Amino acid sequence: MPNVDRLKQAAKAILRDAGLASAELSIALVDDAAIHELNRQYLKHDYPTDVLSFVLQCDNGHLEGEVIASTETARRSAKQLGWAADDELLLYVIHGTLHLVGHDDLAPEPLAAMRVAEARYLALFGLEPRQTTHDAPPDGT
Repeated sequence: MPNVDRLKQAAKAILRDAGLASAELSIALVDDAAIHELNRQYLKHDYPTDVLSFVLQCDNGHLEGEVIASTETARRSAKQLGWAADDELLLYVIHGTLHLVGHDDLAPEPLAAMRVAEARYLALFGLEPRQTTHDAPPDGT
């Protein structure tokens, strides 16, 4: 069973640090089949992924969003990276929440800034990031 309190604490820290007046965030933990379908439906990517995030509303200092993370991908990746599935899942929620507050990972410079932010929030839980590849298809293409 994932440590849901830790996921909430991380998301709250990110939202607080973003300087929002208020925020409402849902965090869904799903399997690969569910995240694959969402990835295909909303992003036109025909593969399961680790995490998806969606801004539902953002105005006047208020943010509403969703973070959807795959527990199956977390278990599989954690085994490859040599750390706990709960820690990998925490990284996914941190990564998704950072997207909601404006971080991007599509170019080298913003990706580097996102990795620094991920490390900062993982450190709140005594963790250091492991090498990872966000949003890579299962076959590595």
